[in-house]
Amino acid sequence: MPTTAPDAQPAPRPFFTPPERQAERQPERQAERQAERQAAPQPERPTGPRPERETVVRHPVAAEPTLEAVEAAASSAPPASPDAILIRRTMAEIEPVADKVTSYFYALLFVQHPDLRALFPASMDTQRDRLFKALLTAAKHVDDADILTEYLSHLGRGHRKYGTMPDHYPAVGECLLSALSRYATSSWSKETEEAWVRAYTAISQIMIDAAAENEAVAPAWWQAEIVSHELRTPDIAVVTVRPDQPYPFLAGQYTSLETPWWPRVWRHYSFASAPRSDGLLSFHVKAVPAGWVSNAMVHRARPGDVIRLGAPSGSMTVDHATRNGLLCVGGGTGIAPIKALVEDVAQHGIRRPVDVFYGARSDHDLYDIDTMLRLEQEHPWLSVRPVVANGPTGRGGASSVTGQLPDAVRQYGPFREYDAYLSGPPGLIRSGVDALVGVGIPADRIRHDSIEELVSAGD
Repeated sequence: MPTTAPDAQPAPRPFFTPPERQAERQPERQAERQAERQAAPQPERPTGPRPERETVVRHPVAAEPTLEAVEAAASSAPPASPDAILIRRTMAEIEPVADKVTSYFYALLFVQHPDLRALFPASMDTQRDRLFKALLTAAKHVDDADILTEYLSHLGRGHRKYGTMPDHYPAVGECLLSALSRYATSSWSKETEEAWVRAYTAISQIMIDAAAENEAVAPAWWQAEIVSHELRTPDIAVVTVRPDQPYPFLAGQYTSLETPWWPRVWRHYSFASAPRSDGLLSFHVKAVPAGWVSNAMVHRARPGDVIRLGAPSGSMTVDHATRNGLLCVGGGTGIAPIKALVEDVAQHGIRRPVDVFYGARSDHDLYDIDTMLRLEQEHPWLSVRPVVANGPTGRGGASSVTGQLPDAVRQYGPFREYDAYLSGPPGLIRSGVDALVGVGIPADRIRHDSIEELVSAGD
């Protein structure tokens, strides 16, 4: 971040729909969508006895595409539009100096709009790159309308918890264009600026509309009181909370969490159980060096404290329409969503094989092995194999394995009739995907959380 304020900038460009007009357009857009639904042909109602109602499983949250998915979609995209070509030229020019562009963007934003500083955490170490990268990635793939709309809608809904309002978008757009024009001197032109104006207008409108629609059905965040705090190891705690209102989610998903000790600092944690009848939610939290949120949750939080939760996210959920087995690989606290998946399968009552590989550095780090072995005793279709990297393990019995987690999976393969689920640190995800493909599981049947989200959750 520059130590001095950036140079004075020209008057803001009136380049996209002002917030008051965007707000005006929201009722119009909703009315248009309602008119389209009413105009659509309705199926003829059958006569005679009413058929038995089919049981429908309703998913509270649809799976959202990540930045990785948006990037991957570009490889099979049709020829780029003129706007996309101009935008990508800008991206190529600023890539070598991305850190400078990002720092200038935020310096300009906070100098020209100091009221926006309160929306960001005190330390910008993690947040600094995320917003800027998301904006640039969305603009770069402006031609990929379907996946981009899904991704940006999810982003717009998620930004509600930060207090983002429609009138904040023009400020961000002006500072984005100013930063790009300052550093992309070779590729910047009137035509390039107009292309970025159109791209950002579309990006902001999608996010604003998504936030407005979500506001009608869900809060921006949930208050949750800690009701149990169990220290399993000196640096791992199992924390159970009670939300202040119903919290719909699916086993295998994760949420963002904010503590009262570090306002506006949000970190991702997976749910450690399937949805419960009492509405309680559990998380496994490991304190990491210099981790503000994780250390607060492990060493400072106590029953009675109140935290905030964002909306659930993630697509690492069980497909109950298939009878394929489940191969679940969890390392460290990555066992939390794996446990939730096992409970989810058990609740649905369909006997399908589930093989769990639970990895840790040492026997001592298998903090939840007793729970997993109890589940194995209760369900004959479940197999749990502890894998310890350093030294033997006596906690997992005869099924224990010494070595690296991906190697253990290869040892027990193949698993061609299985769907795979990976959970753990980014390094495990990368090596685990290769191992799973090697034991016969197609890449499209391997599910794991976004590596980008995992990196940002390292706190």
